[in-house]
Amino acid sequence: MDLHSPQAANSLPQFSRSYWLDSEPPRTFPPLQEDIEVDYAIVGAGMTGVTLAYLLTAEGHRVALLEARDPVHGTTGHTTAKVTVQHDLIYHELAEHFGSAQARLYYQANEEALQFIKRTVAELRIDCGWAEEEAVLYAQTVEGARLLDQEYEACRRLGIPVEKTGEIPLPLRVEKALKLAGQAQFHPAAYMNALIGRITDAGGLIYGQTRIIGKVEEGERPVLNTTDGRRITCRHAVACSHFPFHDGLGLYFARLHPERSYIIAAKPAAAYPGGMYLSVDGPKRSLRSVMIDGEPMVLIGGDSHKTGQGDPTEEHYRNLEQFGRETLGIEAIPYRWSAQDLQTLDKLPYVGMLTSQHTNIWVATGFRKWGMTNGTAAALLLNDLLTGRPNAYSDLFAPSRFKIDPGMRNLIKENVNVAAQLIKGKFQSVSQEAERLGPDEGAVVQVKDGRAGAYRDADGVLHLVDTTCTHMGCELNWNGGERSWDCPCHGSRFDYKGNVLEGPAMRPLNKIEE
Repeated sequence: MDLHSPQAANSLPQFSRSYWLDSEPPRTFPPLQEDIEVDYAIVGAGMTGVTLAYLLTAEGHRVALLEARDPVHGTTGHTTAKVTVQHDLIYHELAEHFGSAQARLYYQANEEALQFIKRTVAELRIDCGWAEEEAVLYAQTVEGARLLDQEYEACRRLGIPVEKTGEIPLPLRVEKALKLAGQAQFHPAAYMNALIGRITDAGGLIYGQTRIIGKVEEGERPVLNTTDGRRITCRHAVACSHFPFHDGLGLYFARLHPERSYIIAAKPAAAYPGGMYLSVDGPKRSLRSVMIDGEPMVLIGGDSHKTGQGDPTEEHYRNLEQFGRETLGIEAIPYRWSAQDLQTLDKLPYVGMLTSQHTNIWVATGFRKWGMTNGTAAALLLNDLLTGRPNAYSDLFAPSRFKIDPGMRNLIKENVNVAAQLIKGKFQSVSQEAERLGPDEGAVVQVKDGRAGAYRDADGVLHLVDTTCTHMGCELNWNGGERSWDCPCHGSRFDYKGNVLEGPAMRPLNKIEE
């Protein structure tokens, strides 16, 4: 987009596009078209899957990396790309629930991940805009300041070198802030493209547009099946697919809940002072700098909510725009996009054996919006576990763990919410008629056989789908910002034609004839 055009200055772009994917499009790969046998089958080509494939192929293992769409097009391609160990207010909470030793391990795992990325960028000479920045948490309320004091004391006990201050170089009134030096930001797609090149150079197999059917044929050599009937036989299968493609009675759909958050790329009227910022008070606001077409810009993020629930999507983008105008002034908004993240019951990722009964099926998920370091830490851990090396973090992140507090409380809360959304959807009345939809409009509408999801595209073509999620039967809601149908129960997402965008659903929506 021409940033000096009238369109650029007129508020938000009409369509969501990630700057990362637009400026550094990842390589595309053909779908799997034959049965194969490999040492390791990795499902999901985001930060964890690509990093793990890079590590394993570098050691000479035969690896297949399989992606339902194209590499990097999931959450990794829609992140803010902060590479930091400062994961919001986390260390006080971890120390309270797990003890200081475990909280310290979480810090160490992510610090090692940060240093791994930094070292890899230097060794491979990756041009990815790597820049060291301070990470700053700031509070604007008395309660937020109290929470920052708790976090500061926890970090001090754990040996995390944070600094407390009463001001930040932004035109915001703050009660208190915590600064952590030596953190970083980068261009995630450029970094991932370099790793993908190394994987293929080392003989790794990468397949795009290859979706795995949920049921794995378990045994000494697991077999994965694709929707096109191809079979992948392996020594070990690894689910790095955001939501695990195979549950194995691990009940991941009940132990994970999805959230969406939003980002705009804005050209500020005032100079940005540098640094990566995150508010501890709600609504969350995140800021970091970025260069777009040679011009300095700012990524403004936040407004998280449970997938399929909350206000219309456009309102979240407008909230970020308003914050940007009030804080820095905005001359143009060339990009906007959103991301989906998974939260675990206790805020620690699940990384390890799918269940204690699965010794050759592995999982990595639940990175809680901090996938650059958490995802890399997961790959480093899995690389050790798969090749028989000890790792100090295996127990901390083991998916089979269950801490009564906060696990039980959050398990009950999240599943009460799911039940409420299921009932609400089934009894929701519908009066909208498809004929009244204009171009680029979508809604739940009344049809002769009941309700349906309708979207009229820019050419006036009407697309009708069944709005019942193919995962567990919840009723979907329209996401106007992303032109998708989103499930308020477990976060499955479908495009307007009914194709699966996000799991846990595996099957597309049924199409309805007019």
